[in-house]
Amino acid sequence: MASGTIALAAALVLAVTAMTTAIAQGFTASKAMDAIARQPEAAGSIRSALVISLALMEALTIYGMLVAFMLIGKI
Repeated sequence: MASGTIALAAALVLAVTAMTTAIAQGFTASKAMDAIARQPEAAGSIRSALVISLALMEALTIYGMLVAFMLIGKI
């Protein structure tokens, strides 16, 4: 019974982190493209900020995957 609960928790961690990161990355990219469309001369700095923020968001997903792997290791 406990191993089933741990497996469900691991699946839930992966699903929630992947889903929320995907939504956040889509929203961020949308706003960045909107900003570039409004001020094309600032495209370089906006793109740099976008890449950094997307990388930090992806790191949160990797942390969620790490937690899921640690949970699976307890089964």
